[in-house]
Amino acid sequence: MVVLRGIPSVLSPEMLYALAKMGHGDELVLADANFPASSICASGPKEIRADGLGIPQLLEAILKLLPLDTYVPSPAAVMDLVDSDKQRCLDVPVWGTYTRLLGQAGSQTPLEKVERFAFYERAKKAYAVVATGETSLYGNLILKKGVIPAELLQ
Repeated sequence: MVVLRGIPSVLSPEMLYALAKMGHGDELVLADANFPASSICASGPKEIRADGLGIPQLLEAILKLLPLDTYVPSPAAVMDLVDSDKQRCLDVPVWGTYTRLLGQAGSQTPLEKVERFAFYERAKKAYAVVATGETSLYGNLILKKGVIPAELLQ
């Protein structure tokens, strides 16, 4: 647990360090419990463990600190449904939660949907992958870090 004022306690020191080291355009993957985080991280990204936490809880905390990229069509992406799940009209309620939390942080753009294997390839290029305990199907989320204007840094 982090014992600092204003820092959400669900953000570990390792997570805070990763957020601080990320630059504009770097991506952070919030991976659900079924995501192959360790395999993906074998090719480069840092692996951060947050096994007992759900992604909405982490997302809310992260968005208090991480500016989202405003120079791209969408600073947040999810893994799109595979064809069989599209055919059966699988509902993904957690996406609505993500959209609400992102909206509260000032992002009004829709979630980008990325094909499953393209999502894995994109995750391999991320700055870090956070392995969570999220059990929602299609709960994976990618965030793209933006910039903080100089006048807000003072």
